[in-house]
Amino acid sequence: QVQLVESGGGSVQAGGSLRLSCAASGRAFERAFVTYSMGWFRQAPGKDRELVAAISYIGGTLRYAESVKGRFTISRDNFKKTVDLQMDTLNSEDTGVYYCAARRGNIAQISEPDYWGQGTQVTVSS
Repeated sequence: QVQLVESGGGSVQAGGSLRLSCAASGRAFERAFVTYSMGWFRQAPGKDRELVAAISYIGGTLRYAESVKGRFTISRDNFKKTVDLQMDTLNSEDTGVYYCAARRGNIAQISEPDYWGQGTQVTVSS
């Protein structure tokens, strides 16, 4: 059974930092982890879910939403089966539930993930 488990959410003041982590589990999924592109999405109250950052299966290609470029950094460890999102210089518009997602194959298809995590809340107060 595939599981993506997020951690690291919480409350922080504007200008602060948080680091989210997503751990993948499930025997077959772990073996195939290196073939999955991974992404972080977020959903703010009253808004649609949006892609924040994505990383290709080897890690050579990165994508970021314009609103987070220069502030967020996505990375992955294919040995540990984890994907992290370092978030710096946070502002109130970064508030929302952050979801980890996985899509087998090309990063271009990350907007239609095969699997989702349960989400972790990030709250930024000004």
